[in-house]
Amino acid sequence: MFISEAFSGDHIPLSFEIFPPKGELPLDEAKTLLGQLAQFDPAFVSVTYSAGGSGNDAATAQIAEIGTQEYGLTTMAHLTCMGATHQSMQETLDQFKERGVQNVLALRGDPSPTKQIEDFAFASDLIPVVRKAGFCVGAAAYPEGHVDCLDLQVDIEHLKAKQDAGAQFLVTQLFFENRIAYDFLERCRAARIRIPISFGIMPIMSKDQVSRMVFLCGASLPSTLVKLIAKWEDDEESLQKAGLEYAIGQIEDLAKNGVDGIHLYTMNKPEVARQVCEAVADKL
Repeated sequence: MFISEAFSGDHIPLSFEIFPPKGELPLDEAKTLLGQLAQFDPAFVSVTYSAGGSGNDAATAQIAEIGTQEYGLTTMAHLTCMGATHQSMQETLDQFKERGVQNVLALRGDPSPTKQIEDFAFASDLIPVVRKAGFCVGAAAYPEGHVDCLDLQVDIEHLKAKQDAGAQFLVTQLFFENRIAYDFLERCRAARIRIPISFGIMPIMSKDQVSRMVFLCGASLPSTLVKLIAKWEDDEESLQKAGLEYAIGQIEDLAKNGVDGIHLYTMNKPEVARQVCEAVADKL
């Protein structure tokens, strides 16, 4: 199914992301994980292969194929364009098609000395190529602005360019305070960004995880959450319980305010997905 169709129903779609915190995700582990996540009937599962979203395209496609073919999931493969040429991108898209991938999240990717700009400088350059190839295309959004962009208005203009290039829906980076999401949504609508936006939520599992995500994504921490982490930082079980409750509270509030979708960063923990689904089942 094209993911764009998931936003046209009567319920707020809840989707999952396989988001490995470190290194690679072996295919056998991915298969087990997908099988467990399939029990909760997500609207779709987003597949990335390494932290930061710049992974192995072939493995991403394999994992997406397993989810679709073996578990009947609607899957979305992340695709980065930094350093790619039109020829190499076409080869990647052909591989995606061979594996039955129908949905792609178009990303720029992380700059590095070995990934110089070739034919694609931004995700907005990639989107029309992927659309033309017959895929349903989503794009990333950043409620607090991309880490490389200090001007929120310029960031919104970049997001509008993604819509104008053909993006059919947006998935946001994680955030820890819903006021940020609502302010972002207001800026989007003022800029005539009308495509559906699915808001990304990541339950806190550890103090180190939060520190890493804040550094990678530029996400800010509200005082309530800082106090929660300080209270339970030496008690991992209690911190995870409190972090999960906090995330569920975010989701319930977002649902109450009628957002287009919720995207759960599962951190490869099916138990997290289960508890979230059970808690918010009647809210979406």
